[in-house]
Amino acid sequence: VRLVESGGGLVQAGGSLRLSCAASARTFSDYSMAWFRQAPGLERVFVAAILWAGANTTFYADSVKGRFTISRDNAKNAVYLQMTSLKPEDTAVYSCAADYRAIPGRTPARYDYWGQGTQVTVSS
Repeated sequence: VRLVESGGGLVQAGGSLRLSCAASARTFSDYSMAWFRQAPGLERVFVAAILWAGANTTFYADSVKGRFTISRDNAKNAVYLQMTSLKPEDTAVYSCAADYRAIPGRTPARYDYWGQGTQVTVSS
């Protein structure tokens, strides 16, 4: 499974960005998908996840709950992260990850496939 993120960039605090992750999986709907982020010098941390198939069951880190929304379009083999009310502390490289037919986990080790990441920078 190949994952390619896009949509990162530079935005002012309070602004919005929408990240996209395109997947090459033949049965994309069989994969739970997640977004993680990694700031310089820090570990990769969980941001959000969405259950496989069409359940639209979602999970969020407390730090982004109410500001970020994860969604998926199985017809387009894509997962999205809509980010609003961005803060400087949201600055990081954001990566999407895939896990086959699993309840989404909050640790990177749970995921088998990763994209290369896209940089999000929020200026104050």
